[in-house]
Amino acid sequence: MKRIMWFLALIPVAVTSIVLQFMPDVIPMHHDLAGNTDRWGSKMESFIFPVIIMFITLFWYLLIRVYEKKAVNAEVEKEQLEAKSAAKVLSIVGLSQAVMFGIMHYFILYSSYVQASTGGSKSTIDIAKVSCILCGIMFVVLGNFMTKAKKNSVVGVRTVWSMHNDNTWRKSNLIGAICIICAGLLTIITTVFANGIISTILMLVYIILASVIAVIYSKKEFDIERKKEGLLKNFIYVTNSTDFGF
Repeated sequence: MKRIMWFLALIPVAVTSIVLQFMPDVIPMHHDLAGNTDRWGSKMESFIFPVIIMFITLFWYLLIRVYEKKAVNAEVEKEQLEAKSAAKVLSIVGLSQAVMFGIMHYFILYSSYVQASTGGSKSTIDIAKVSCILCGIMFVVLGNFMTKAKKNSVVGVRTVWSMHNDNTWRKSNLIGAICIICAGLLTIITTVFANGIISTILMLVYIILASVIAVIYSKKEFDIERKKEGLLKNFIYVTNSTDFGF
């Protein structure tokens, strides 16, 4: 999966190298919130985003390697499974990011090419809308993998309450996954009917609400687990201190 991640990260560089052969030397490089071009620049600046994608991919690759080594060096089976699970989920995150940023870059290249060719003063594509839809899809994908992740310190709903034990982790991440999937679906739906600015604001609202709900639920599950543990301790204490006369 790491090879696929790197392959997807390198595609934008190759595509940019080809597309720039057909572009004028000066192309639109930045737009204001209304989509009006406020800066033109050299077409070579189009390589900046692909390079950023590669650095982000490198970050995920190194993080995945850390957890793969943890899995190999783990002395306890539970720690090994948790490290393997974290590495797998991080691979999915890195893969999703490479795809999302790659597609986003292709839209940017296309918009720049069309605008530079026609001499327009406004972006031909609402990149913010495209970004929101891609983010929404990524949230849905990641939400589906959250429930499969073992307890770890990198991915999932990671609070002091959810990390209490396996039950609080599993239940907290189940609700967290449902919340993030709902946030992704809502982002996709509202983006279809709203402009880029409003879509971005709504997406942030959805993510914040999803995060708050997941954190509150993890606290609730923690309180339930602590209550169960307290009752169990009391039962064991009473059992051990009672002489039944047998």
